[in-house]
Amino acid sequence: MALLEIQSLVKSFDGQPVLRDISLSAQKGEFITLLGPSGCGKTTTLRIIAGLERPDSGRVLLNGQDVTDLPPDKRNVNTVFQNYALFPHMNVEKNISYGLRVRGAKKKDWQDCVAEMLKLVQLEGYEKRMPAKLSGGQRQRVAIARAVVLNPDALLLDEPLGALDLQLRRQMQRELKIIQQRIGITFIYITHDQEEALNMSDRIAVMRDGRFEQVGTPEEIYEKPQTRFVAGFIGQTNLLDGEVISVDGSMAKVSVGGECVLSAVGGYMPRAGEKASVCVRAERVHLSKEKTAFSLTGIVTDRRYAGGVMRITIEAAGQTIFAQTENAGAFAPGDTAYISWDANASAIVPQEGA
Repeated sequence: MALLEIQSLVKSFDGQPVLRDISLSAQKGEFITLLGPSGCGKTTTLRIIAGLERPDSGRVLLNGQDVTDLPPDKRNVNTVFQNYALFPHMNVEKNISYGLRVRGAKKKDWQDCVAEMLKLVQLEGYEKRMPAKLSGGQRQRVAIARAVVLNPDALLLDEPLGALDLQLRRQMQRELKIIQQRIGITFIYITHDQEEALNMSDRIAVMRDGRFEQVGTPEEIYEKPQTRFVAGFIGQTNLLDGEVISVDGSMAKVSVGGECVLSAVGGYMPRAGEKASVCVRAERVHLSKEKTAFSLTGIVTDRRYAGGVMRITIEAAGQTIFAQTENAGAFAPGDTAYISWDANASAIVPQEGA
């Protein structure tokens, strides 16, 4: 039995659909990320799980119990918000122990719990520090400790690292994942940052316009996208429009600008004669001075150094193709380049509207 399930959730605001019949389950100890652009329905989904919003239809189940109509304080989940929501007039110890004290815990008991939480989030010795005297990363750790100390079945995190700078955000990604693995609590995490989702998640649910476009492991989402939106939203991707010539088992031949290329068939199964797009990541593109089988002919239009790699832009088959390589000294703007890739490192997705 799944620890948390959302079943056929539908929600509208002022007649505008926000969630369009979405379902998802999470196992105990699983780290699931809802990933998508602003306005796709991520926060609304989280608020419905937390009990802060009610769906127009659908159900929320926690440990098999229907909690859809229960208020937030009657369902054993906690939420960590982007702005931390710490009590500014309480020190770290009192912030973390607040929920325990409200529940009537004895001082010795909640002090022991606070000490355990401070050790977990690496803030020993900060018990008497006020929130205003903490850094952004420290405040975030306190917010997590305050939520975890109550031992919820699931922890809901709404873009909790969004206010941090890039270096601190990457550090906190590692720390959050370590904390989650140590305590074994199910995390439902919201972000629009694809790198964050790929680095931290056991599974990712990619959202668009109130629907789940694809749910899978980070590797499945990155390597085998099932829709054009997922392919384009994750990583730097070349989407080469063409027509399927033939499909043989797990491989397909595709005509792109009159030249034949090979691509693996993943979660989407195309048919001969169908319009489709070949998805190839920039770091998987190979450039050659000589024509090879299943390659495209292009002209280099730009090359830029980007911290240890060269980013090459090529025009081929009426489309712009990006390549990322550590050795591009042989190519300069105006040169002819033959573009290929390992077919197993590509995927086919339907063209938009297909």
